Amino acid sequence: MNIIKAGVFGMIASAAAAGTAAAEGSVCLITKDATNPFFVKMAEGAFAKAAELGMELRSFAGKFDGDHETQVAAIETCIAAGVDGILLVASDTKAITSAVQKARDSGALVIALDTPLDPIDAADMTFATDNFHAGELIGEWAAKTMGDTSKAKIGLLNINVSQPTVGVLRNQGFLSGFGIDIKDPSKWGDETDPRIAGQEVSNGNAQGGRTGMENLLAINPDINLVYTINEPAAAGAYEALKSFGKADDVTIVSVDGGCPGVENVAAGVIGATAQQYPLRMAALGVEAVATYVETGEKPEATEGKAFFDTGVGLVTAAPVEGMEQLTPQEGLDLCWG
Repeated sequence: MNIIKAGVFGMIASAAAAGTAAAEGSVCLITKDATNPFFVKMAEGAFAKAAELGMELRSFAGKFDGDHETQVAAIETCIAAGVDGILLVASDTKAITSAVQKARDSGALVIALDTPLDPIDAADMTFATDNFHAGELIGEWAAKTMGDTSKAKIGLLNINVSQPTVGVLRNQGFLSGFGIDIKDPSKWGDETDPRIAGQEVSNGNAQGGRTGMENLLAINPDINLVYTINEPAAAGAYEALKSFGKADDVTIVSVDGGCPGVENVAAGVIGATAQQYPLRMAALGVEAVATYVETGEKPEATEGKAFFDTGVGLVTAAPVEGMEQLTPQEGLDLCWG
């Protein structure tokens, strides 16, 4: 990628500078951070599609997942630049909405990628995995694998206390797929099912996953099923379990489908993961902005949903009956990172 550092705003670049035709429209990509392989792959898809279409692409990222202030500053920079569209993966899905409204008022098309805003119609459209369904898939797989679900002692490793929509949807989908009453689907943590041993946060990284898992084991050392917000958190949770001599006694399920995560499925570290497709999300987002520039038309949601569904696949080395599943090799053929 043709990348130029741009101060606190993360990364900025122009696909047109890479030898493409003169830019036809401009778009900003704003992700939660610049190091998570998911967002790296997302940027790759956006840059490739922008270069193909001759569009100018500016890419920004927070310093870390949860860096709301930097994302707001990036939106303001994009508004000042007069871009035609903004593709946004919000760290704080509620607090970002006022900045998003300013962008829309300026005439920019705003598309949320991966993480719906709260409310979802704060953006013009959302291009994302059906995160609730992704959670459902791993919850259903876990229930079928366990058999007698009454024996479950479940620990959940979420992303952070702000409860961004993507984290809520995955958590609630997992519990629903496993057969647990989810109470208020707009938040996690209000469930009363005794099979839930505890809920901790991981910040979506390995160290957070390890610390969160240690905290869960302190609550209940007999946990036998762990949900994680993503595969880096799953890797950290596994390290904690291994250090306590419990790695063989606990099943871990996750969401993402990155190459390291799928490799961990093949190795037995993760029982199953729901694979999403960030390159496709971003490429479709750039295409939508190009269409908006050319025709003024805004993208439409997938039929029956409030967003455009970019697909999800269940990857496992231990298939169960009655579900569509990908082998680890098939998952590796589609993975990222």
